[in-house]
Amino acid sequence: MDRYLIESPHEAQECKKLLKDMLANGYLHHFEWGCPEGTHVGWAIIEAESAAQAFLAVPPLVRHKARVVKLKRYEESEVMSWH
Repeated sequence: MDRYLIESPHEAQECKKLLKDMLANGYLHHFEWGCPEGTHVGWAIIEAESAAQAFLAVPPLVRHKARVVKLKRYEESEVMSWH
C-alpha cells in the first residue's frame, strides 16, 4: 500500500459536525487538528490502495475541499545516483 497525506480544510462552523463524522467513520484518531489555534485544517498520513481510497477518510461534508498527496520516501542510494 502507498502512503498519503490528507489535508482537510474546513470552516469554523463545520468543526463539530466534521469531528463527529470523523469519529463515526473511525478516522478521528488518524488526524491532527489546527482548529484550537484558529487554523481549521486536519492532517493525516494514512496507508491506502489509491488516492481515491484515501479520500474516503474525509467525510463528504468537506471532501470537496480535501487534498490527498501520495508520499514517497527517497533512499540515499537513489539520491546519490542523480549525479
